[in-house]
Amino acid sequence: MALAAVTAALALGLMGACGGGEHSDAKEAAGEAPATPPPAASSATPSPAAPSIAATPRPDLTGIGASDGKVLTRGELDRAVLADGDVSGFRSGPMDAPPPGGETADRSECLPLTAVLNGKPEPLGNAVAYRQLVGPEDDRPAVSEFLTAHGVRDASTLLNRVRAAVTACADGFTASGGDGPSKYTGVKPLSPVKAGDDALAYQLTGDFEGDPVPLVFHLVRVGGTVATFYTANFENGATPQMPPALLAAQAAKLT
Repeated sequence: MALAAVTAALALGLMGACGGGEHSDAKEAAGEAPATPPPAASSATPSPAAPSIAATPRPDLTGIGASDGKVLTRGELDRAVLADGDVSGFRSGPMDAPPPGGETADRSECLPLTAVLNGKPEPLGNAVAYRQLVGPEDDRPAVSEFLTAHGVRDASTLLNRVRAAVTACADGFTASGGDGPSKYTGVKPLSPVKAGDDALAYQLTGDFEGDPVPLVFHLVRVGGTVATFYTANFENGATPQMPPALLAAQAAKLT
C-alpha cells in the first residue's frame, strides 16, 4: 500500500497512518524505522474487532422509512446514521468526508472496490453521511461507516457491482492515485450479516512494505439506502471481525 492508500484510510478514520500506531511500534521494537512518522494518538486506531464483545442494538430503535425505496435527504441520513447508545458499548462521532480524488484500480472490473475504499461507492449517492464508531475496549474496535442515499435501482446496482468485483479481482490488483501505486494481494468474500434487503461482505488485503493489511467491508442495503461499514487490522494480518450488532442496528434505523 502506498501513501495514496494510507491517505484514503486516513480520510475515512481507520487510523493515523499505516506506518503509525502499534504497527509502527512493533517495527521500532524490532529495530526498524517506521515508514512514516507516527501521528498524534487517535481514538480511531483500529484493531481486530473482538468477537467476544456482546454488543446489542438498543431495543426501541425506530426506522426512518427507507425500506419503501424513497431517496433520503442528507438530513434524514444524519438522523438515521448510528448515534451514541444505539449499540451497547459503542460511541459515534463525526468523520470528515474523504478528499477529492483517491485511488483508481488498474483493471476496470476492480473499480467498484477502489470506489468503496475511497468512500464514494458507485453509482454515487444523492447524499452521504460519515461516522466513526468506537467500542468499549480502549476505543476498540474502531469501525468507519458511511450511509449513501440512492433509489432502489442504483442501490441494488451498487451491491451487484461490488459483488462482481470481489469475484473478478480475487487474485488482487494494483491501484494508482495520490502518492504512488498501491498493491492489493487478494479479495475474498466473507459471510454477510443477515440484515436489510441485501448484504455482502468481503476482505480486501493490502500490501504495506511486504506486510498484509486486511480491510474488511460490510455493505447492507435497505430500500434505496446503502450502509457501508469497514475496519482494518494493521497489527498482525488476521481478519478483523465486524460486530453484527452495528449492522442490525443500522438496518433497524433505516427500515
